[in-house]
Amino acid sequence: MGKVYLVGAGPGAADLITLRAARLLEAADVVFHDALVHPDTLAIAAHARLVDVGKRFGRISTEQRFINRALAEAARNHAVVVRLKGGDPMLFGRAQEEIDALAEAGIECEVVPGVTAAVAAAAALRVSLTRRGIARNVAFVTARHGPGEPEAEWLAVARAADTVALYMASGQAAEIAAQLVSAGRAADTPAVLVENASLPGERRLATTLAALRDQPVPRFAGPVLLAVGEVFRDADAEILPIEQARQKTA
Repeated sequence: MGKVYLVGAGPGAADLITLRAARLLEAADVVFHDALVHPDTLAIAAHARLVDVGKRFGRISTEQRFINRALAEAARNHAVVVRLKGGDPMLFGRAQEEIDALAEAGIECEVVPGVTAAVAAAAALRVSLTRRGIARNVAFVTARHGPGEPEAEWLAVARAADTVALYMASGQAAEIAAQLVSAGRAADTPAVLVENASLPGERRLATTLAALRDQPVPRFAGPVLLAVGEVFRDADAEILPIEQARQKTA
């Protein structure tokens, strides 16, 4: 009987994974990985069989039940099985479902943390998510919910927090901005969109909730984190009207 490791692949750049993660990838027999894990990170698992079990919004995705069964079956036949998740496994990574399924199957499991996207975005912007006198708390939220799941109660949390990191939000950015303003956040509250944080193709766009609500949102090819809060007032980002950004990426 083998062991399953739920490993954080970090925000994108291969050299941002932990040493433990790298050693496990080098020793892995099988790696079940998310769709957005960078090829350079997968290349570390030179001797492993790679299985793409990624989930992408609006596209055909691997069912979670299949992933749970596949992990357990792989552990019955291999010593080191890695479930490689983007960012940190324990933050919007559905890790709990896999941990519970493996426990029920009698499979040993260990979690290896990773750098989450909000932290990588803050580093790219050179802005602390918490700043004395401005932000003493941070909320990590998502407005997205799966089929058959109740809508997330994210708005009250995002309204109250000094700094908000919104995951999987690029497709709903305008709607999210409108809801935040309607809930009481100032229309001129700074907002930043960070695409492909930590990668060479990283893009940072600074705007406000009002502009995000009222103007067309640019198209993005890579994963995007939306961050909101006064700490981003002087963020190290390209400050462009949303409409110009849309034309630039068209």
